[in-house]
Amino acid sequence: MLSKHLPKAVLISSASIVTLAFVGIATQSINWNGVGEKLTDLVEADQEKGPVIQELADQLTEAPGTSPVIRPAAEAQPRSQGQHGAGLMSLYSGAVSGAATAKRAMDTVMPVAPLPSRERFSSEEPNPLKQVINDPVSTFSIDVDTASYSFVRSGLNNGALPNPDAVRVEEMVNYFDYAYRVPDMGEAPFSTSVTVTDTPWNKHTKLMQIGIQGHKVPIEDLPPQNLVFLIDTSGSMADANKLPLLQQSFRLLLSTLRDEDEVAIVTYAGNAGVLLEPTRVADKTLILEKINALTSGGSTAGHAGLKGAYALAEKMTGEGEQTRVILATDGDFNVGLSDNESLKRFVADQRKQGTALSVLGFGRGNYNDELMQTLAQNGQGVAAYIDTLSEARKVLVDQVVSSISMIAQDVKIQVEFNSGTVAEYRLIGYETRALKTEDFKNDKVDAGDIGAGHNVTALYEVTLVGSPAQKFSDLRYGGQEETPDSLNTSFSGELAYVKLRYKEPGEEQSRLLETPVSADASEIPKNETLFAASVAAFGQLLKGSDYLGSWTMEDVEKLASENRGSDRFGYRSEFLNLVRLAQVSER
Repeated sequence: MLSKHLPKAVLISSASIVTLAFVGIATQSINWNGVGEKLTDLVEADQEKGPVIQELADQLTEAPGTSPVIRPAAEAQPRSQGQHGAGLMSLYSGAVSGAATAKRAMDTVMPVAPLPSRERFSSEEPNPLKQVINDPVSTFSIDVDTASYSFVRSGLNNGALPNPDAVRVEEMVNYFDYAYRVPDMGEAPFSTSVTVTDTPWNKHTKLMQIGIQGHKVPIEDLPPQNLVFLIDTSGSMADANKLPLLQQSFRLLLSTLRDEDEVAIVTYAGNAGVLLEPTRVADKTLILEKINALTSGGSTAGHAGLKGAYALAEKMTGEGEQTRVILATDGDFNVGLSDNESLKRFVADQRKQGTALSVLGFGRGNYNDELMQTLAQNGQGVAAYIDTLSEARKVLVDQVVSSISMIAQDVKIQVEFNSGTVAEYRLIGYETRALKTEDFKNDKVDAGDIGAGHNVTALYEVTLVGSPAQKFSDLRYGGQEETPDSLNTSFSGELAYVKLRYKEPGEEQSRLLETPVSADASEIPKNETLFAASVAAFGQLLKGSDYLGSWTMEDVEKLASENRGSDRFGYRSEFLNLVRLAQVSER
């Protein structure tokens, strides 16, 4: 009997706390941290029975701010406490079972308030319309991330429209591959293609698409890869779409790597530790054993995990090899260094030492998108959100080379519009990637990187001189500057001049590519431009843009359906389903 082994005071107090848990589960109002603190007091009051009670305290406080994670009884029993643990867990399990019954009864008479979301996103105003005569130059960093698209998809699949701040239109557009020209060997690491066509949502403006395509490298031609999996095993990772999906995802990645590549695993929850020392992929059995053994529990000591992962990565790096940390988490760092600016500096310093950082996000409710973007952008890596096993396959199998191998660093785009032909323009998306005009030639200013096989898309809505779509009024003073007739004649057929700067991996000095854009540019198939336009319109509608006039989700669906193309992997068909779901979802 439990009463024969525990002091009466401890037994009564424990029962009181479990009763509190019973009521709390039924009403979803319990403070699990408070329960854990009370149990800790009991531990201090009775040192002999303390480990038994601490076991329960650990389970209740394993995931702060959420319901407790219930482990199987066999796993929860302390190895050295025998009947003490069994008795207390029996009491605990009985209370939980009774609470579940009570909760079902109470749900019929009182509403249950949902737990508040802790998801965080950076908030930027959409790019404004600009007048060429006053602001002819647009400068920004490329973005190859796709996290926004899959995050939006996860919400729509659950019947909810996304938080507008979660929608980054450029990441929605860049989720898809487009038919851009692949550069020949010996050329620059990527090619540039441009097309100008009528804007689907405004017949009086033009849509200019800039496409960048990185050259493709077979995985067998890559240098040896050193990958450190930095895995969040905190209590909040227990959900099926978090740690279990993460384990499946890394098993997929492991199936893609070569025998000579090396893998190490660092975990963090409360404190960080090395789960797997650097191991050749040839020893898949050992690596899989460690991945399969992952369990969740504790708080989120993200900074300690990063430090441990980078220290291990430094030991793994050899001559001619590439090293990358891949962080997998549901979002937040709540122990140690956790503010964005400090983490940004830490990751940037490590990047300069030769170790890149990519981020894979999992789950909902706790996701700190702003932090994940900060880490990936400053770590010369990609940020992806894994909501399904299919997405894991896309990122870690189909696109594994572009995810782990960089072919160009600090890629910046600068577009100068010709005031003789273009009156106004608007960059669609890239708000979080904006750069100052003078940053373009400053090689000390970081920008995005391109992996092998990556393609990048940018869209501008352009209003030509004399178009009825012009929104800016003519100026009474300071009209258009006069230019020499020879200059007007030379550039009269140009709409814009596109310049790109990039660095070869490991170089400090950037290189320049230049492309003039004529009014009839058509280097990209029109159906590809129109599909990209449908995705851009979808993103703008989700954000509540004022620039689409009377356009609706039905118009987006029609445009995407008519320009779906071959759709080899079915991603474009899936997009059509998301557009349909958005028409019946609620915010």
